[in-house]
Amino acid sequence: MENAILLERTKTFENHLNHNLDVNRSSKTGINPAMETVAREAGEDFREYISWIGFSKEPELMVLSSMHHYYYDHNDMKGVKVLVNLKKLNHIKHLESFLHTLYNILDPKTHLIGCFRTTHHKSNGAVMNQSGKFINGIINILDSKTDRNMTKHGAIKLLETHGFKVTDLTEIKGVTYFWAQNIRTTGE
Repeated sequence: MENAILLERTKTFENHLNHNLDVNRSSKTGINPAMETVAREAGEDFREYISWIGFSKEPELMVLSSMHHYYYDHNDMKGVKVLVNLKKLNHIKHLESFLHTLYNILDPKTHLIGCFRTTHHKSNGAVMNQSGKFINGIINILDSKTDRNMTKHGAIKLLETHGFKVTDLTEIKGVTYFWAQNIRTTGE
């Protein structure tokens, strides 16, 4: 197990080095490889959202892939001004712990950008089918997957409870993209 953790951290370091090399190249070519990752893994809507709120050219932008699991510590996150989480909040198994860790590890005033699939309590004026929710819950338990229902209000409350001030929520095609900021103070 220890070897697997070391191997994963080595991959993380190698990717970190490659990312830094790509960022240096992007200043010459004008192409930000982090934004290419966003478009490839999360789609054009997410990339456009980041561009729309003005962070697409931020040199201190870090992307947490939805496809790879890496372990970062406080030193890895130093200097990051914008953290983009590509995995939908609905699919993060221990979401409260994840947000608490981000709050503690990120520098104060670091921006967090992410998304979640929006759950609406009413659809065309009719209440959502309760048995459908129950069946989805059973499937999630059997599949060991997480697919929590999230409303905009619930997501705001969750983010603010864990130390992030929500600046923007924008829904595009049933997915809500958010921009929040770590409100931890320097001395905390």
